[in-house]
Amino acid sequence: MLNFKRKGDGKETLVLLHGFMENLSIWNDMEPHLSENFSLLKIDLPGHGQSESLSEVHTMELMAEEVKKVLDDLNLEKVHLLGHSMGGYTSLAFAEKYPESLKSLTLFFSTYFADDDEKKQQRIKSYRLIKEAFPNYARAGIPNLFNPNERDILEGKIEIALETALSTNNLGALACVKGMVARTDKKHIMENLNAKILVLAGKHDNAVKTENTIKNLPDRTNIKSYVLDCGHNGHWEKPIICAEIINTELLHNLPKNLVL
Repeated sequence: MLNFKRKGDGKETLVLLHGFMENLSIWNDMEPHLSENFSLLKIDLPGHGQSESLSEVHTMELMAEEVKKVLDDLNLEKVHLLGHSMGGYTSLAFAEKYPESLKSLTLFFSTYFADDDEKKQQRIKSYRLIKEAFPNYARAGIPNLFNPNERDILEGKIEIALETALSTNNLGALACVKGMVARTDKKHIMENLNAKILVLAGKHDNAVKTENTIKNLPDRTNIKSYVLDCGHNGHWEKPIICAEIINTELLHNLPKNLVL
């Protein structure tokens, strides 16, 4: 069973899935600003935080199945599911396998597109470095995930992100990179899922192609998107704004497709 923490007793369950080289602690800045109407369920994905690695390759489908086991164990039938980056890829796999379990799906600085060939090759080339020199890999990559125009302001957050990354088991991280290489395009989920779909993206995101992701969203009334003035880590860069959007969108309604 994956490691998880629950907080609050709101009527609506919001499941939070972190990204690559992260763990359930990444939600600490956003958590105080999320509505009391939510009961939060924060989960450590396989090979991250206090959850053990399960395989040499952590496919998004495997991780989605493990998330479902947690929900089943807690007798949670319908939830709001939010995933950051790799957590978003896992959420899409969950939506494909268990659409009836979702009230909403939030892609949080993530995308429904599979990696292009260039990105796959970048990930494949990183295998050896992750296995043999993981701290170097983390230190080289983490700062690039933040808004380059605010590096000085975000110095403390970058340090927290780096500490979180360095606490990750390198073989667990490697299994997840292999899983991300293997993941498939999930645009059909965006086109067919009946649950509410929310997309939060960053103007300065170097990990996700924001413009491509937003431009190709299906024109459906159940999909809303927001582009924020930040990088890949809205939970650290813009926690209050992100929480307000989540509160309003998942519990109420706002006009469609805003740039903030």
